[in-house]
Amino acid sequence: MEIIKIVSFAFISLFIVLILRNRRDEIAIQISIVVGIMIFLFTLGKITAIVELMQQLALKANIDFVYLNTVLKILAIAYLASFCSEICRDAGESNIASKVEFAGKILILVLAIPILMGVLNAILNIM
Repeated sequence: MEIIKIVSFAFISLFIVLILRNRRDEIAIQISIVVGIMIFLFTLGKITAIVELMQQLALKANIDFVYLNTVLKILAIAYLASFCSEICRDAGESNIASKVEFAGKILILVLAIPILMGVLNAILNIM
């Protein structure tokens, strides 16, 4: 199972980071960032498969790709903002982390407005 590989890699990396944190904090933070990126790259193939499946389902359901792309952008913003804020917290900068989360929420809201308008228009057309 792939999750066992990811968890094993994360635990080994965690032990290395904990050992280095007392001696060289800046290297520990860099290792933490690299580990996060490597885990993301490991799952990139799965993410691509999910996006392709969603595109096929949208095509079969006759859903406009604009909505699907917007939803995928929203998911990407949520994951990236979360990833970045956790790295900032690991580095001891919770103030920056909260600002990144706030910016992510605002960007998600901006992207969600066209979808909301489309849903409202569909409801009005049904009435």
